[in-house]
Amino acid sequence: MSLAVVLVISNQLAFGILVVVLVTHKHPSGPADLVAALQVWVTNIIAFAALFWELDRGGPVSRRVDPRPELPHADFRFPQDEDVDAVVEVASRSSERGDWMPGFIDYAYLSLTNSMAYSPTDVMPLSPRAKALMGLQSAVAFILVALVIARAVSLLG
Repeated sequence: MSLAVVLVISNQLAFGILVVVLVTHKHPSGPADLVAALQVWVTNIIAFAALFWELDRGGPVSRRVDPRPELPHADFRFPQDEDVDAVVEVASRSSERGDWMPGFIDYAYLSLTNSMAYSPTDVMPLSPRAKALMGLQSAVAFILVALVIARAVSLLG
């Protein structure tokens, strides 16, 4: 958990530095700025995926070891949590019938789609902390993309 938090905080600091560079840099270095923006964006996805993975339902160990009724409240609602009454081939992978639990790839997908759509797609945040973290991640992704586009437009004209 602490490693995920350190990664998120470090990347937010890198994001702040990049914002200052993109807004105030007099002599543009387009390729370097693009690489830095891509690094911050990708790290943002990985860092938040790790944080979501560690936070939800008591963490990865609890989700694999503890019986479902003993797990802490969920921070996220995955589609598999609601698919029990779907058609047979879908319901067989539901949480209830297939004893499905989210793994890191599920949180990585959540993080990626949140960074690209700037909102939840198929996984809904349930707790205030999940909503706040997803909001922070979306805001960083949006500001980053907006500044890179603005920088590119300014370099063209």
